[in-house]
Amino acid sequence: MSLAQRVLLTWIFSLLFLVLLVLKLDGKVRWSWFLVFLPVWVFDGALLLMLVVRMAGRCRTGLDLRLKLWYLLALMMKVGFCVTLCARLEQLTHLRLLIVCVPLWTLLTGAL
Repeated sequence: MSLAQRVLLTWIFSLLFLVLLVLKLDGKVRWSWFLVFLPVWVFDGALLLMLVVRMAGRCRTGLDLRLKLWYLLALMMKVGFCVTLCARLEQLTHLRLLIVCVPLWTLLTGAL
C-alpha cells in the first residue's frame, strides 16, 4: 500500500469516527459505544494486518525486529485503551478513569 493510500485511509476512518462520535454525543443515535468506535477497530485491524505481514517479511531476511515489535506493542496498548474506554462509557465496568487511561499514558511515555 502506497503512502498516499495509507494517508487517505487514515483520513476516511478518522472522519467516519468523528461523525459517529458527534452523532452519539448529540443524542441523535442511541448506539453502543463499541459501535461508535467501529471505524477505529477496523483501522486498527488493517494496521495489525500490515504490521504482521511486514514482520513476517523481516523474519525471513533476519533483520532487526525491535522497531516492529514496538509498533505491535503500541498498537496493543491503543486497543487496550479503546476497549477499556468503551467498557467504561457503556458502564460495563466500574473502573476508575485513572485505571482506564494507564495504557494511553504508557503509550505516550514510551513514545517520548
